[in-house]
Amino acid sequence: MSRWLVGFLVVVAAGLGPSVSAQSPTAVATWIEGRQEQLQRLYTDLHTHPELSFQEVQTSKRIADELTKVGAKVTTGVGKFGVVGVIENGPGPVVLVRSDMDALPVTEATGLPYASQAKAIDPLGREVGVMHACGHDVHMTCLVATATWLAEHKEAWSGTVVLIGQPAEETIGGARKMLDDGLYKRFPKPDFALALHCRSDSPVGEVFYRPGPMLASSTSLNVTIRGKGGHGAMPHLTVDPITLAALAILDFQTIVSREVEAIQPAVVTVGSIHGGQKHNIIADEVKLQLTLRAYSEPVRLQLIKGIERRVEGLAQAHRAPAPSVEVQEYTPATVNNPDLVARVAPLLKKELGDDRVKPVDPVMGAEDFALYAEDGVPIMMFWIGTIDAGRIEEARAKGIELPGLHSSLYHPEPKGSVATGVRAMTAAVSGLLPPRSKNESTR
Repeated sequence: MSRWLVGFLVVVAAGLGPSVSAQSPTAVATWIEGRQEQLQRLYTDLHTHPELSFQEVQTSKRIADELTKVGAKVTTGVGKFGVVGVIENGPGPVVLVRSDMDALPVTEATGLPYASQAKAIDPLGREVGVMHACGHDVHMTCLVATATWLAEHKEAWSGTVVLIGQPAEETIGGARKMLDDGLYKRFPKPDFALALHCRSDSPVGEVFYRPGPMLASSTSLNVTIRGKGGHGAMPHLTVDPITLAALAILDFQTIVSREVEAIQPAVVTVGSIHGGQKHNIIADEVKLQLTLRAYSEPVRLQLIKGIERRVEGLAQAHRAPAPSVEVQEYTPATVNNPDLVARVAPLLKKELGDDRVKPVDPVMGAEDFALYAEDGVPIMMFWIGTIDAGRIEEARAKGIELPGLHSSLYHPEPKGSVATGVRAMTAAVSGLLPPRSKNESTR
């Protein structure tokens, strides 16, 4: 028996069996166990064939096909590659379940038998490897399985479920595109919106939640620092933008340490710097790409203003042309509705057990799921553990860090991760919807 298959069998035991929790397997757990082969085929196919943001041609088609099979009314091309599936089942609330579909420009190095070999051309025209390094393949498999369970158990709930396959989460553009394309006007507007996300440092079978701020806002800034080019041996005849960029990068960090209130979380990271072409040539400009993270909107604006002041001040002090600061992308903080969390958390605990559903601290990562709170829709995202407990213990014993999300080495334990995600999501959705009247037809 291959090491890979042995690992899967261990995960099934960890994710579904009584050894982890004294709670007996639920009807949903039994249902999932009977479909493990089908779900594994879907997961491995999605993992092996990832597509970049706003390039999800085949991925969106696959999700649309899967939702159509279970009887959902499917619309494609919403916000370019977005998929919307609607299952109507009598009177009741509308619950939206969202999964992201895009992958990252990362060359996979896991060595898995189903590892991605995909290549694509990124927006800058470069050929890059492509990998589901953030667990969106797990998210999509959970979405399809949740839709299937709901379609097969219409006697258990009443209302409407809207199933979303969203493009371009990684570039925080897909949710905005779908909303601008009439998501809440062309389709039933949700009374509640739910999403799950993989967690790379926690055991399979566990779920994590939090009322209030869950993830930070994300702002992508493009900063251009301009100078006056010339010969590297005659700097007095030039204005060196590389020197100015170096000063700016160091000075940016004082915004958080010396301007933002100490109890307010904030991050300023320069992720990219490009300038110059040769050893002895002083360039005309340097381009920086930054990401800013905060939970508070005033703090987010404070970070932007602080960056603008610093580059403008440096330009004046060094006789340089005016710089520019441009916001390229932005998504607000993901704030879980406390009332919705208060309703859903007990449903998760009932399905999975109190010891496997835990409150968690917020993180500075970001998600455009935050935008689904538009027009006052209550939202909730929760995390699912994706790592076999044995791997976690081994890493601790060796004093090493597990690969994080966006790493070329990150790989979830798929069977247990999907099983946990589906159990949690079906519990949440069906628990938010009333039971179907015995007098109503399920056709």
